[in-house]
Formats: sequence, C-alpha cells, structure tokens
Amino acid sequence: MSGSAPADVPPLPYTLIATDLDGTLLRPDETVSERTRQALAAATAAGAAHIVVTGRAVPWTRHILDALDYHGLAVCGQGGQVYHAGEHRLLTSVTLDRQLAGLALSKIEAEVGPLYLAASRDGLEGEVLVGPGYRVQDGPLPNVMIDDHGALWAAPINKVYLQHPTLDDDALAAAARQVAGDLVGIMVAGPGVVELLPLGLTKATGLSLAARRLGRTAKETLAFGDMPNDIPMFAWAAHGVAMANAHPELKAVADEVTTSSEADGIAVVLERLYGV
Repeated sequence: MSGSAPADVPPLPYTLIATDLDGTLLRPDETVSERTRQALAAATAAGAAHIVVTGRAVPWTRHILDALDYHGLAVCGQGGQVYHAGEHRLLTSVTLDRQLAGLALSKIEAEVGPLYLAASRDGLEGEVLVGPGYRVQDGPLPNVMIDDHGALWAAPINKVYLQHPTLDDDALAAAARQVAGDLVGIMVAGPGVVELLPLGLTKATGLSLAARRLGRTAKETLAFGDMPNDIPMFAWAAHGVAMANAHPELKAVADEVTTSSEADGIAVVLERLYGV
C-alpha cells in the first residue's frame, strides 16, 4: 500500500459561537474590528456556526446585521425573536401579555414611585414608543415619542422599558423583581435599560431554538456577553466568556474573562481556541 493516510483533523472545540452585540461584538461606534471579523470568519470556515444573540428587537438590529453583511440567524428581543438576517424574515416571535405587564407596572410603581416608560412593538417594522421623561440613548435607532402611556398598550409588544428618576438600573431591577417577579421577567440589558419581558423568556430560550435549527446543542456552544441579561445564555452554553467591560454579575458566573470589546476580546479567545 503506497502513500499515507491524511492526518486526522482535530475536532472543533465548539461548533456554535454565540455573541451578544452591544459591548461584546460591537465597539462603541457600532463597528466590528477587522481582527474580530477575521477570527470569526476563520472559525466559521473551519465549520463553526456564528449566531448573534441580542437584547435589541429586530427593528433595532437589522441595520447592524446588514452593515456587517451578516446572513445567518439572529436571536433578538432578549430571546423572544428568531430572525433570518439573510432572508430578512422573522421566524418566531413571543409577545408580552399586556394585561400582566400593566399589573406588574402598577405593583412596581406602588413600590418605587412613578416610572418613565417605553415599549417595543412586535414585528419586523415594530416601532419603539417612548413616553414622557424616558431618556433615549443617542444614535440612529428609530423611535416614536408619545404623550399618553395608553398608546403603549394599543398593539402587541415584545417588551416594556423602565427608567426611574433616581434609582440606578440594578436597584430598579431588584425592586421590580421583588414585587412583580412572579408576573414578568425583569432584565438589566444595558446602561439605562431595564426591561419587562414575558415570564421565563431569556436569551437562552431563543438561542436554544436557533441552535436546534442549526443542528447544534448547548454542549457545543461558546457564548460571549457583557451584561446580566447574558447570564441565562452562559448557564445554557458549555463555555461563557465575559468581556473585560462586562457587568460584575456576569463576570461572577463566567468561565473566563477576555479583553474588552474595544480590545478585540472575542478575537483573543477565538484565536486561542481555533488556532486562527
């Protein structure tokens, strides 16, 4: 017998790479560095799948995915939406029970006083309605200002956003969970972003659905994130990596901490694990 058998190709350390967007894959200017692009491209060329998992609803995510030339699945809206970026199609969507949300809000306001509110409507073109006093972050994200909170409940919604005049995000979320945690899910999704969600819905919910579509499992998944809303995703995945700029609650449960999003934290890990 002549010749020699080709050397065995080592198995991939993880066949699914799940990345949050803001503060993780994206730098503060909403771009992805060339080094991180190349590391992801090399890992996917080797056979891994990359999936974006973000708290943003689809209307606040599509422009970023298009700019990144991303064509795969994206889990949006804290796990409530699975979106096919290549086909610009919403595959699944979970809405928040508006009656339960109203009851939860009344309980929270009875505890902490009046809140500033916004809400994300369901669907590919779902508007973000912003009530009086709610501080919208700078940037191009579309929103519609309203004068009456009653408009928040006029059509199906994915989530309600809360802000308080004096309480910080962690204190507001803790108070909300204490009085309404049996009615709705409550997440700190970013600076100034506390959300009410369908009870039990997390990023892990949507990621598990998307992974199933791709034929991947939790034990094959490497996850990157930076905020407490990534904690369920880390619990589901085999290996969770927090960014250096991550919230302390996420760092406490992470399997490792990498460098910041500005310092190519995702690329640092992928280059080590995949030899790229």
